[in-house]
Amino acid sequence: MVVPIPISVAALVRDGLVLLVHRHPSRRWYPDCWDLVGGHVESGELPHQAVSRECLEELGVHVHDPRPIPMTISDPTLDLHAFLVTRWEGEPVNAEPEEHDDLRWFRPSDLGDLKLAHPASLSSILSAVQVATD
Repeated sequence: MVVPIPISVAALVRDGLVLLVHRHPSRRWYPDCWDLVGGHVESGELPHQAVSRECLEELGVHVHDPRPIPMTISDPTLDLHAFLVTRWEGEPVNAEPEEHDDLRWFRPSDLGDLKLAHPASLSSILSAVQVATD
């Protein structure tokens, strides 16, 4: 039996827009598609700690109060922990260009046209943006 890999991701939402990163085409897993920022939960790390670390490593921002949100994906090899982030210090930049070749803010209406790493997560991402703007 395969033990799912723990992953933490963040939906950074500002002014009704969500930040996505484009995974570099040379990536082994989920190449050439849009995704939430995040990555593996390290040994001894809690999921909210991992998402804070990943946002610092990949975007150069210090997040505050990441809130757990439900997230649906169809990959049974992943144990996904998703967080809504509406407060952070710094301006997000592509701090890991070997992992991502772009990052952009998207309106919810634009997300359906994107090639997402986890298409099943679309409704969860839309819900997160809605929660953030309420």
